[in-house]
Amino acid sequence: MAADPQSDHPIGQLADERVDHRFKALPPDAEGLTVGALAAQRRNLFTGGFTTPVLALSAESVEHNLALMEDYSTRHGLAFAPHGKTSMSPQLFARQVAHGAWGITVAVPHQARVCRAFGIQRIFLANELVDAAALRWLAGELAADPDFRFVCYVDSLRGIELMDAALREAGANRPVDVVIELAAGDAARTGVRDEATCLDLANAIAAADTLRLVGIAGYEGEVPDANAERVAAWLRRLVALVVDFDKAGRFADLDEIVLSAGGSAWFDTVAEVFAEVPELSRPVLKLLRSGAYVSHDDGHYRHLTPFNRHPDEGALQPAFRLWAQVVSRPNGTQAFANAGKRDAAYDLDLPEAQVVRSARDGSVRPADGIAVTGLSDQHAWISTEPGTELEVGDWVGMGLSHPCTSFDKWQLIPLVEADGTVSDFVRTFF
Repeated sequence: MAADPQSDHPIGQLADERVDHRFKALPPDAEGLTVGALAAQRRNLFTGGFTTPVLALSAESVEHNLALMEDYSTRHGLAFAPHGKTSMSPQLFARQVAHGAWGITVAVPHQARVCRAFGIQRIFLANELVDAAALRWLAGELAADPDFRFVCYVDSLRGIELMDAALREAGANRPVDVVIELAAGDAARTGVRDEATCLDLANAIAAADTLRLVGIAGYEGEVPDANAERVAAWLRRLVALVVDFDKAGRFADLDEIVLSAGGSAWFDTVAEVFAEVPELSRPVLKLLRSGAYVSHDDGHYRHLTPFNRHPDEGALQPAFRLWAQVVSRPNGTQAFANAGKRDAAYDLDLPEAQVVRSARDGSVRPADGIAVTGLSDQHAWISTEPGTELEVGDWVGMGLSHPCTSFDKWQLIPLVEADGTVSDFVRTFF
């Protein structure tokens, strides 16, 4: 992942950023070095001056996960636009594209601007976009770069009206590509609730020369009481809508039709149903958008990943480990470490104590009899079984649940090799 500090590309320029107080856990004696210079020193995470708490990404697991999803998408005939909101790391975006990704998915205008600032040429905004200021920016990006591809959701006549007005006012010279979002149920999040309304929106889009209908999309993770059968049934509605629109000539002027779904919990069912798409008048871009895979986790997605149902297809590896130091041991069944809600994801599951690194000799042992039971802002509450060896100064390595709320707490994350060597740093932009 290391970038050339001399590169003129914005990702290369990240290596020129100076290390200072903005970045948690970096060695105090590295103050003033560039990120590239610090990475070149290949310090050890445990003995190289890093302060606790410190979040680390496994270099080997990240590479494994990138390669696994590239192979999976290719094997199932899917294009891949991983959701960038997970990491908001242009370095990881670039590696995802290098591993065959069609582009990057985002959710809000800020995330699209980050992608563009770092050279992403294809963006799928999996949300409605009705912000006039953002649409003016988008019109400028499309006008300045004929190779830039952008697609976003629509789900209302009012939204179409707002988009059209803003784009006209901006003097847009290229139409914005849109897909109609089909909701996953009446109580789901965004999206059109029924097929008849989808037809109304398609007519409105056709009447607005600032917009171009390029396909249908949605998010199966919102299917109520989701299981494989319910998710597949909703995905078949998605496919049927594309087929009906194609028969009606809605996509006659396109090079390809966009059909998109796919979070991190049901991409196997997406692959299964999208394989059933009949031959249409144009090639179909079957676009998967799973994002959590890049780091995976030790909680929520460890239980939900479709690879649990298909072990023959491989297995993702959790790449995060949060290291905190025991700062208090008030009694034989209680300890406190110096990492809390500011450092660790806690919205789905608490961190999982996995290993302990001795402050006396650096030896590492399993965290048997040790559990995180709660988080304060800057403390982890740890319970220990009677007689468990754990003392002040020991480092506790914890697995995390939910990548999206792990990345967003850290601006610069050490990329660590199996022996503890820090080989690079991952910059995030939340």
